[in-house]
Amino acid sequence: MYLLKFDWNPITGIDIIGNFKLHFYSLMWVVAFVLGWYIMKRIFTKEKVSLEYLDPLFIYTVVATMLGARLGHVLFYQSELISEDFFSIFLPFRFKGGIEFTGFQGLASHGAAIGIIIGMYLYRIKYKYKSLLWILDRVVISVASGAIFIRIGNFINSEIIGKVTEPQDFPFGVRFIQDYYNKYDVVRVTGIKNVQKAYDAIANNPALLEEIPYRHPAQLYESFCYVFVFLILWYFYSKTSKRDQTGFLFGLFLVLLWTIRFFVEFVKEPQGDEYINWFGLNTGQWLSIPFIIIGLYFMFLYKPKNEVR
Repeated sequence: MYLLKFDWNPITGIDIIGNFKLHFYSLMWVVAFVLGWYIMKRIFTKEKVSLEYLDPLFIYTVVATMLGARLGHVLFYQSELISEDFFSIFLPFRFKGGIEFTGFQGLASHGAAIGIIIGMYLYRIKYKYKSLLWILDRVVISVASGAIFIRIGNFINSEIIGKVTEPQDFPFGVRFIQDYYNKYDVVRVTGIKNVQKAYDAIANNPALLEEIPYRHPAQLYESFCYVFVFLILWYFYSKTSKRDQTGFLFGLFLVLLWTIRFFVEFVKEPQGDEYINWFGLNTGQWLSIPFIIIGLYFMFLYKPKNEVR
């Protein structure tokens, strides 16, 4: 029963020089975007759309995703950055208490979704080869594939962790060593100045490990479910006539992804200040509900006024 319980103390990146570190989390974003580009290239080729539109689509998607995700996190979960560390919102550095390279930490998927929709709207204004919904119906396939790797990156970073498993003999759980002890605490507790060696010392100390509770690996729950979101979308696109129903794939994506997010939130720790916490539902769940409703609308009610090409 305990084979599915383990301690998590990974190397999170490669030290390059000084405080600069190449994070595996960042590499997961690269994988997500590159895979998304490849999927869209296949779609463009299959539907005989000129590939000259592909690279601009890629650029718009990357910028819209990152900007939307960052601003979404700040607005929904960490608004104090606006007054306390404003430039860290837009730059991969923390300036409060000294300059430190952090990478782009604090990215909200709800903000990314809004950013992508706005980005595709702006892209469509400049490139009019297809309708906005035609683009969204296909871009969401790439987004679903990318979401798989983003959550793996979150797991590597020991962030967006789950709640403590209840009951304690729950057969599946992870002890996130690097979440329980931050890099300052681990140096203080072990007396070892090298942070990674200090974490390794914790991992080999049964007494200190005992203090760390087992938690739900919420990131892996989401990543695993997103595999099926991608497969379902790809099936409906490649094997059925639903790809010709304007808005259907976009709506299906919204329903599937945000329903998963809604239920995983029950075993996930808050990502920041919970500005919305009504009727036992947290901010992430309340933000997911409008997306699900919009998705149902596009799946079952939306009728384009004109024929969409």
